[in-house]
Amino acid sequence: MKVLIEPILDFFIPRFCSACKSKLPADTEFICKECFSKIKRAEKERIIFEFRKKFESTGIISDFTSHFLFEKDKAIQQIIHALKYEKRFLLGIFLGKLLGETIAKNFSAYSIDYITPIPLHHLKKAEREFNQSYYIAKGISTITGIKINDGLLKRIRYTESQTGMILIERDKNVNGAFAARKNLEGENILIVDDITTTGATMRECGRVLLNAGAGNIFGASIAIAD
Repeated sequence: MKVLIEPILDFFIPRFCSACKSKLPADTEFICKECFSKIKRAEKERIIFEFRKKFESTGIISDFTSHFLFEKDKAIQQIIHALKYEKRFLLGIFLGKLLGETIAKNFSAYSIDYITPIPLHHLKKAEREFNQSYYIAKGISTITGIKINDGLLKRIRYTESQTGMILIERDKNVNGAFAARKNLEGENILIVDDITTTGATMRECGRVLLNAGAGNIFGASIAIAD
């Protein structure tokens, strides 16, 4: 029945690629095959490099993984933009499932209790109407079976967009911006974001969770940016 219904639905309610906006065939979800083929995967060596560069020295994030490499003015930027600003929450779940496959492969040795998305400030959430990282987390949970708990962190201070900021500015921008909602009693937490650039936000969230009693903190994002 699904095979018969989907072409009819696509005729009356066409779907378009989140990157190039071309019409999608019935057997393709969210991103056309041409655009998808152009997105660079984050290989193991690059992930290790990013972890050592952005997280290892602080001891806050125990391990990190990502699925794609972020490239400006390329398909991946258009996709992330569609997710964040066009309310494409189903796209977030789709991307989360892809990331979930990477997490299942790279973090299989870890006992992770909860996934927590990086929270938005209530003003920004009211503006966007949803938190894109929550839907990424839902996709990850579908693949890995790890439960989501979006009540572990809250953003207590509004922060400016970090686009264009250097490392020191990003660290200062998020310092003291988050608080823990509960004592964590040794629970291992996976923090999820859409893009990791300097890692400042993820490190700050991890620091807050550790101070609240968490065991180990892990990080994951859809894409890594330079």
